[in-house]
Amino acid sequence: MDLPDSDDPARSHMGDSSPAARAKIDRILNACGEVPDLQALVQFATSKDGLVHDQVRRKAWPILLGYHPSKEPGSAEYAAWKNLPCHKDEEQVGRDVDRSFIYYPKNQSENQLDRRKEELSAVITQVLRTYPILSYFQGFHDIVQVFLLVLGVDDAAAAVSHLSLLRIRDFMLPALSPSIAHLRLLPAILQAKDAELCRHLSQVQPFFALGATLTLYAHDIEDYGDIARLFDFLLAHGAVVSVYFFAVIILSRREELFDIPPDDSDMLHFTLSKLPKPLDLEGLIERTVSVYRKFPPEKLPSRAWARVSPYSVLKTTRGKFRQQTLSDGVELFEKQTTQLRHEQLRERATASLWKYRRPVGRVGVAIFMGVIAFWLRKRGFESFAAITLRRLWDNFRLMGSR
Repeated sequence: MDLPDSDDPARSHMGDSSPAARAKIDRILNACGEVPDLQALVQFATSKDGLVHDQVRRKAWPILLGYHPSKEPGSAEYAAWKNLPCHKDEEQVGRDVDRSFIYYPKNQSENQLDRRKEELSAVITQVLRTYPILSYFQGFHDIVQVFLLVLGVDDAAAAVSHLSLLRIRDFMLPALSPSIAHLRLLPAILQAKDAELCRHLSQVQPFFALGATLTLYAHDIEDYGDIARLFDFLLAHGAVVSVYFFAVIILSRREELFDIPPDDSDMLHFTLSKLPKPLDLEGLIERTVSVYRKFPPEKLPSRAWARVSPYSVLKTTRGKFRQQTLSDGVELFEKQTTQLRHEQLRERATASLWKYRRPVGRVGVAIFMGVIAFWLRKRGFESFAAITLRRLWDNFRLMGSR
């Protein structure tokens, strides 16, 4: 797919399209009107060839992300980001941007690529300085470069802000555990769809999917047309669909995976960490929709869905999530951060109980738990205190039985 001229109107590049494609484009653009037809846009983005063309995506992607470009701050307001304090991760951003635009766009001169990199750095830095609570992760630049190429430098930051706070927020928290929670759904999906394959892979932790899911597959897919089309699909649905998509990729490799012994976990991990080439995108998307409908998250085995945080994007991008604002994203981010601190405290307390389980005995544990309860209540964590103490006591009883 060639990159279109951003100055031309959406319908002006469609002369080389088939009559069916032009008709679809007209219907998509009509659905992007002043009162968007969201249901129709989701159907178009999911159907074969997705949103067809970048000029159409420029109108549709903001709507799929839950905002209207005309209601976003103007360029003068966005320019103010340069006066904001530097973000702690800007040095890493610079290193990653230097490695960007490896596979696309093609036929660009060194000067053109340098300009692209400057624009990419500006978009990422703008988002991070505007929302300093966000933690940059390596691979974020792969996502942003797609938005930059599709939307242009003037409109990319608004889209990336909504994406960061409302769609991939779990990946931009100050800890990796919320990202790992996405991967924990993979075995449950496989168990529901293909229990035999799930058993075959039971010795492999699902970390093989981290790179692909973390970057919405932008780090692994080398063809610009393919990644833009996949983004059509992913932006049209909740965050959990990205995990289902990877599960379907695994299911599509069933025969290949059964050729590898189940106890050769290193080879299985290596194979699963590399996406097959070429990707049958349309077939995978169609099958993802089918698996998702037949085995929705709430029906996955082993209470996998119940273990997901209520503040995770896996759950907050269900239902009418496009009504969420950037302020809602910040609030959810803060709630997740608080929850992470609670979990870290519980882990440290459990580790202390394990370390001193024999010397302190039950009386010592009672004193220790009293101190923890006082500390939690003093800091306003009354509701959390009861849950934490119950789990600590259960852990202690398990320790004592060993």
